[in-house]
Amino acid sequence: MPDLETYAKGVLATVATLSTVGAGLLWYGQNYLIYPSAFPPGSRTDVPRPDGIPYEDLTLVTPDDISLRCYLLPQKKLVQAADANTITDDEFAATRPTVIMFHGNGGNHGHRVPLAKIFYLKMRCNVLMMSYRGYGLSEGSPSEAGLKIDAQTGLDFLTTHPVFAQTKIILYGQSIGGAVSIDLASRNPTKIHALILENTFTSLPKLIPNVLPALGPFSFLCHQKWDSASKVPLIPLSTPILMLSGVKDDLVPQAHMHALWEVVARRGETKTSGGREYKVGLEHAKFVEFPYGGHNDTCVQTGYWPAVEKFVESVCAPEPGEKA
Repeated sequence: MPDLETYAKGVLATVATLSTVGAGLLWYGQNYLIYPSAFPPGSRTDVPRPDGIPYEDLTLVTPDDISLRCYLLPQKKLVQAADANTITDDEFAATRPTVIMFHGNGGNHGHRVPLAKIFYLKMRCNVLMMSYRGYGLSEGSPSEAGLKIDAQTGLDFLTTHPVFAQTKIILYGQSIGGAVSIDLASRNPTKIHALILENTFTSLPKLIPNVLPALGPFSFLCHQKWDSASKVPLIPLSTPILMLSGVKDDLVPQAHMHALWEVVARRGETKTSGGREYKVGLEHAKFVEFPYGGHNDTCVQTGYWPAVEKFVESVCAPEPGEKA
């Protein structure tokens, strides 16, 4: 029978080995954990198309020469409209907002076609469905640095386009797509007109203990930061933000959305004799909770799309003194 010293050494050796494995898994394998682009099976080869509505297969080439296979859904005039004969499709598209969709870390942009159709058919928005590098039929491998380049490439396409450059640009981000949206808006404060954020997080290192508890002690090794909490203050007070939070989200705890909401409020923080006031920071922001919303089904909860539609309408409303 081994003595206590031998047993203790064995335990310590086992712990050390597991710790090394855990640290190695997080450091070297985190991109595979964070960006599971091949899940569900077939996601790298089977990309649903937005059949039934006008769309274009759009290939965007990034500055580092990666081809992104995206979908562009440009608005078309209604044939039965009174002004159908006096306005072209491009002229009509220029009067409508443009939504850039940034999806979560699983699947591909084609899996979000039903959501794009709501923006397109119900709200009459132009829609750019972004495909990240390493996702769907796009080239490359995903990473934080790479996705930031992809997002900027999509925005640059719109802002240099003869039609879409005239439109108000709204970012719609789900989960990690919310982090992509926040980062893009923070780097382009004058080009983004609004953000819609669903079930996103403050930063990835702070999320790891919830998603991968066994790797929690090694979260400091996470080099994919997506530090949204530090980027929100760079977004102008005048930029409207709609936050959509599923109370039953078991992947991204709702505490992350609440923490981001506090950061959104502090954009306009002022000190008063009674403490601090956040009123200014919240004038153009709204937080909506869905009691039964999980991480992947918040978007089908009752009241979700009416809230989004009302928000889009408010963003598109003419400014005082501006012609409708």
